[in-house]
Amino acid sequence: MKKRALGKTGFDIAPIVFGGNVFGWTIDKKTGFEVLDAFVANGFNAIDTADVYSVWVPGNKGGESETIIGQWLKARPGTRDRVKIFTKVGMDMKQPGKNGLSEKYILQEVDDSLSRLGIERIDLYFSHRFDPDVPQEETLGAYDKLLKAGKIRAIGASNFNATQLEDALTIARKNSLPVYQVLQPEYNLCDREAYDGALRDLCLREGLGVVPYYSLASGFLSGKYRDKDDLAGSKRGTKVESYLNPRGIKILEALDKVADRHNAKDAEVALAWLIERKGVTAPIASATKVSQVESFAKAASLSLSAEDMEILEQAGAVAA
Repeated sequence: MKKRALGKTGFDIAPIVFGGNVFGWTIDKKTGFEVLDAFVANGFNAIDTADVYSVWVPGNKGGESETIIGQWLKARPGTRDRVKIFTKVGMDMKQPGKNGLSEKYILQEVDDSLSRLGIERIDLYFSHRFDPDVPQEETLGAYDKLLKAGKIRAIGASNFNATQLEDALTIARKNSLPVYQVLQPEYNLCDREAYDGALRDLCLREGLGVVPYYSLASGFLSGKYRDKDDLAGSKRGTKVESYLNPRGIKILEALDKVADRHNAKDAEVALAWLIERKGVTAPIASATKVSQVESFAKAASLSLSAEDMEILEQAGAVAA
């Protein structure tokens, strides 16, 4: 599978990143191993997780996803050299003092993540969200220490807006601190306002790698949710319901049309649109079964025409 340079990190990744938020939430360890095995077998090589996954599940403390990934790596000798591991820090772990982007917390939390993952170095370490209470100099200074200590290889920002990201880049250069090399925004055919525009322009201008999350809009772009009756039993039902409006249905109709042309599934076309989109390196997508991973491979091989892209662009266009 053809790899893509991930910004200026110095490493290449396949065009889809596995979203590890499902581990310890919607799938157990056994199924997690199966989907990760299939992911690597299909030629993919990057896995995204976070310390906070999956603290929202009753009984969880956070770190469950990292732990399962670490157990998988340990059970698969040699696999660590074949995959890039992304994780994140900064979200509220629902424990006293365990949140934010202070130097003290980052230096503590990175060791916890490394321990759970069972690795010596994290390939890409993200600020999970902007922290208004900590100067960016302090956060970047912490990353500088981690880079020099060999605990991380590169840094990225998740959920930053254009102003926050541009400020971070300016501060880094002014103070000879590490520069964010990758952005992880929410971005898909339905959710485009936050990234399209100033933020996307900034990433293109600065040569940042971009790995969007919620690539399938919490499953809505799979096409399996057409009305409220389809939401029964879905753990993401509340989020998906927000897309069940005239614009959302128009997007599904466009996906249906393009999917029919390629004998593909709606989800495969939605991912292929992101892969083809200028300003995107590789979308993040989760899977709970092996068949979905095989669908990722189909998406990565789809070649959408200019007409296909236009159909999808117009359906999801946000009114000015």
